[in-house]
Amino acid sequence: MKYNVRHLTRVTYAQPVAHARFNLRLVPWVWPGQVLGKHRLLLTPEPARRDELAGPYCVNTTRIGFERPLTSLEVVSEFAITVTSGPEPDCGAELAQVAREALVQRDVSALAAAPFLFASRIAAQDAAIGGWAAQFLARQVPIVQAASALMHAIHRDFTYAKGATNATTPPAEAFAQKKGVCQDFAHIMIMALRAHGIPAGYASGYLRTLPPPGGQRLVGADAMHAWVNVWCGAALGWIGFDPTNDRLAQDQHIQIAFGRDYADVAPIDGTFIGSAPQTMQTLVDVQEVG
Repeated sequence: MKYNVRHLTRVTYAQPVAHARFNLRLVPWVWPGQVLGKHRLLLTPEPARRDELAGPYCVNTTRIGFERPLTSLEVVSEFAITVTSGPEPDCGAELAQVAREALVQRDVSALAAAPFLFASRIAAQDAAIGGWAAQFLARQVPIVQAASALMHAIHRDFTYAKGATNATTPPAEAFAQKKGVCQDFAHIMIMALRAHGIPAGYASGYLRTLPPPGGQRLVGADAMHAWVNVWCGAALGWIGFDPTNDRLAQDQHIQIAFGRDYADVAPIDGTFIGSAPQTMQTLVDVQEVG
């Protein structure tokens, strides 16, 4: 599938702020199955400094800084991309074998499994989540089957509810109330898998805005979306699971970044001097072009 993507972010401050610095994570990282075409990142006003950084993890960061007082910032990311689905994965090795493989892997590349085994800033250890997940993650079950069962359970038992949580809500709280949005569901699934020795991380990107003829519109289109990449052993590598929509991440998913949790891949964050309230508006359009 070929897509044109446009992502607009507009940040406005009630009063001018000084020495604003931002990290933008909007340039797609080169991920298997994706071919990036022309990309441009438009900034208004133009920053005094702009640096392009790679990593850590599968993340491209644009770091910008302003020396003059800032009242608003508009960021437009536009790019063309081709996404190809791989073959339907087989069931893979047993979960226990995948957990053992993850511990002895010597890969130190950006796609290494080891960094995704352990607790991270947002996806912390949680005994309640790990205990709940045990019923879906039996050691003798093939990894793709086990991860799919966990994905199905989150989709079935949790309610997608905008406003039930926000960007600072701990995953444990979303788990306790059994409601949230894609960010919450991704973190819960990541924490569940790591509790059982399976590497898992947070994928950030977009969904196809309009479904194919006769298809169902995916939850999370017209905004940035989150799903989970699960390391399914050396033979299969990373496979994407979308618990919000209860499906594998394939050619309707456009991945921008991949990290341990949302903190690694947030599309925009930063600091400034001042105490002015801010508002943020985001508009996303994903257009299929062939």
